[in-house]
Amino acid sequence: MAHAKLALQVPAPAPASSSNGPMMLDDSQNIDYSETFSPVMKPTTIRSILALAVSQGWALRQLDVKYAFLHGMLSEEVYMAQPPGFEDPTHPDYVCRLHRSLYGLKQAPRAWFQHLSQYLVGLGFVASKTDPSLFLYRSSSVIIYLLIYVDDIIVTSNTASQVTALLQQLANEFSIKDLGPLHFFLGIEAIHSKGLLLSHSRYIRDLLQRAGMTKCKPILTPMAVSSSSDSGGEKFSDPKRYLSIVGALQYITLTHPNVAFAVNRVCQFMHSPTNHHWSMVKCILRYLKHTSTHGFLLERSTNLGLQAFSDADWAGNDSDRRSTGGYAIFLGPNLISWQSRKQKTFSRSSTESEYKALADATAELI
Repeated sequence: MAHAKLALQVPAPAPASSSNGPMMLDDSQNIDYSETFSPVMKPTTIRSILALAVSQGWALRQLDVKYAFLHGMLSEEVYMAQPPGFEDPTHPDYVCRLHRSLYGLKQAPRAWFQHLSQYLVGLGFVASKTDPSLFLYRSSSVIIYLLIYVDDIIVTSNTASQVTALLQQLANEFSIKDLGPLHFFLGIEAIHSKGLLLSHSRYIRDLLQRAGMTKCKPILTPMAVSSSSDSGGEKFSDPKRYLSIVGALQYITLTHPNVAFAVNRVCQFMHSPTNHHWSMVKCILRYLKHTSTHGFLLERSTNLGLQAFSDADWAGNDSDRRSTGGYAIFLGPNLISWQSRKQKTFSRSSTESEYKALADATAELI
């Protein structure tokens, strides 16, 4: 609470009373509520910067910001009931006006990101046009890339001394904890061995435990090569469990492109899963147990050329006759972006489905 400047104000005529959390005045409700999100770096951006750093032999540093949301400055008027135990005995009916954001406030993530981004711009950084969570600093001889995921920050540069100087500048404004070389972030292990190995082994073990499949039998493929129709069948008894597990599987595709197609398939039935769909999910989990020790390797290479490959089947989905398209994009020898999903429109020929997949790959490549 020491980070949040509070000023006692006379309460509004009819405020929404709450003794435990922030509250907005009636005439300010629903204002700026579309600007409460905090941008996070895209998976492709993460892999691209990591691949670049590995190829150039740059060091990767990891930072954590303590009490990040308390650093955000509020641009609108927000009032909060006096905290229990800290009420002003002379003015018990007064409320507090917040000048800084607090945890639990809807505006807090956005306010924190705006404060950090403005500070970085003041240091000479420029935000990427394609990913607002990527900041770049370039001078005659210094290049610095800074990735932001809420309060987790990854920094890499061609000059180690400049990274140290940057950390000192950030520490002057924020409570920064230097975690040293990149080793574990966003549930992903980063192992420095013949490049950089990204592993989800811990996350997979936790997911198997959550699904009650720690002792399941491993299999060699994430789904059957040919399966029956995905429609019909008895509805799954616990849809929330299905949503939870499938959502976790989507996160695993950050380092497991080999399950991208299978995970995309089970995601198509989240609105009304059946027992057959749950069996498909269990197949993926059994395959992940078999490959839980595998990782995603980023190799060092002097080749930084971009290559893209695309493919599509025609009317491969026997439920709605839509085509499935996919692509894979490489930065040198390193795979940095991939996708496998059902196309949104119907194709009249295999050529048309291929062109749609090619258009998606081209857009991602650019």
